[in-house]
Formats: sequence, C-alpha cells, structure tokens
Amino acid sequence: MKNYFELKISINPEIEDIVSDICFSNFDCEGIVLAEENWKDLEMTSTTRGILKVFLTELNCNPVEVLQTEREILKSRGFSDEELGSWEISLDEKENQDWSKKWKEKWDVTHVTNNIAVVPSWLNYEPKENEITITLDPGCAFGTGTHQTTQLCMKAIEKYLKKGDSMADIGTGSGILAICAKKFGAISAYGCDNDETVIDVCIENSRINNVECVFELNTADKLTEKYDFVCANILHNILAEIMGDLKNIMKQNAKMVLSGILDEKKAVVLEAIERENLKIIETAHQDQWVAIIVENN
Repeated sequence: MKNYFELKISINPEIEDIVSDICFSNFDCEGIVLAEENWKDLEMTSTTRGILKVFLTELNCNPVEVLQTEREILKSRGFSDEELGSWEISLDEKENQDWSKKWKEKWDVTHVTNNIAVVPSWLNYEPKENEITITLDPGCAFGTGTHQTTQLCMKAIEKYLKKGDSMADIGTGSGILAICAKKFGAISAYGCDNDETVIDVCIENSRINNVECVFELNTADKLTEKYDFVCANILHNILAEIMGDLKNIMKQNAKMVLSGILDEKKAVVLEAIERENLKIIETAHQDQWVAIIVENN
C-alpha cells in the first residue's frame, strides 16, 4: 500500500476554511482535519486545535513555499499575524495504514437548524419530517456545512429565500449553498467560482443530491443575469471590492447574504454596503463570524 504525506500547519482555528481552501486549490489533497485530543488512532497526539493536518497522496509542488506565498497574500489583504497564526509547517511521509477511512470517523451529521442537516456521504441518515438533507463529503471539498460562515448562509436561505426565486452563489466552493437553495424551492440555482478545480465537485454534489444546478468557472463582474437571491461567502476584503458587481446581479427588491466576515472586520463590508446603497435587513452572528443580509431597494 502506497505511503502518503502528512502536511501540518499551525494556524488560527478561526481561518480553518480559508487555509483548507488554499490547500485544496494547490495540492492533491485526500482529506483535511483539525487535530483534536481524541484522534489517537491517527497518531494525532497534539492537543492544540490550531494544527491543520492535510493528507497528500502526491507532491506536485513544494507545499512549504506555496503556503508561505499564500500567507503573504493574505497579509497583503489585511490579515494580521495574530489572525493567521504562525503557519509553522512540517511535512512527513507516513506509512499508509488505511488513514483514508479512519479520518472519516471524526465526522457526523451536522444539524445546521431544525430543518437543515448536512450528512457525510458515507453515513446512512433518516431525516426528520420536513427536514432538508444535503449529502456531501466533508473531507474533500471546500464549503461543507460544518463552518460557521456556511451555516450562516444556509440559515439565511431558509429564512429569506422564497419558493420560485432565482438564486446565484458567488464563490460557490462545493456548491452546497446552491444545492440548499434548490432544496428550499428555488426555481433555478447558479454557482460560479474562479477556481476551475471545484466545478466538477459541484456538479457531482448536485447529482448525488438529486437537484439540478448550473455551475461554471466565472466571476460576478462577468454575469449579466439578475437574481432574486444572492449568496457571497467570501473574504471580507473581496466582498468590499466586488460589492458593486454583486449589486448589479440583484433584481429590484432582491436579497443577498454576505458571509465569510470576522466580527472585527465587518466595518470594511459595512462601508461597501453603504457605498452601494444597499439596505441592511439583518446582521446575524455565529461565534466570531458575521453574516449581513441586505436588500436592493
């Protein structure tokens, strides 16, 4: 059985999704976990929640150099050293002991609300009456329903999306939000991303969830269609930069949920919202994360 590589990165746990996205975009990842005390079977003896472990089957680049470059990019976009964590990096070759199955033992059903459950693809789950279930592989795609920013978006979809709405998800990742919208009655759900590697994942996720969505490599500034409901779960500084493009794809009276925002960074997004004359209808919180729901009046 072929050996694998274990990449360990010391991070601030609050940016777990951001660093995971970087790893999935640049490396041949088979799974990513945040080390916890009870992971004895994977020899994860560290009790520090800030150790991100990335499992690689191949080395197609120098991970240390890539991560150092990506960290500098994040700093140039306004992240401090404290927000990022140290990013001390180690890379070790490990004997393969069927880790690809063992890491899955960490995952369980995520109950986002009383009516939304995200179910790992390898688990059997009987949904409650009127419960929406979304089946995904939590280790092999970005945006899997376990992070606060994604959950805030799903809660906004449940609360504000109306049956028959057209929906767009900008920076779609795994496609989970488009799939969620379709299951809540959207007449159409469109997702785009600037990372071509995620599009096939989105298409497969919509297939296994038995919903019809459209996914493509694209960005908000290139879109010409307008939508009733828009999701944008992206870094706060990117949201600020593209707020005008996001407004341009909103119909009159359309609603949009803006997520991916640390509470201490929300002023950057609020300034952009004010600049584009969008009306705030709710500010939702989950732990240190904020989602802002706006309307285009």
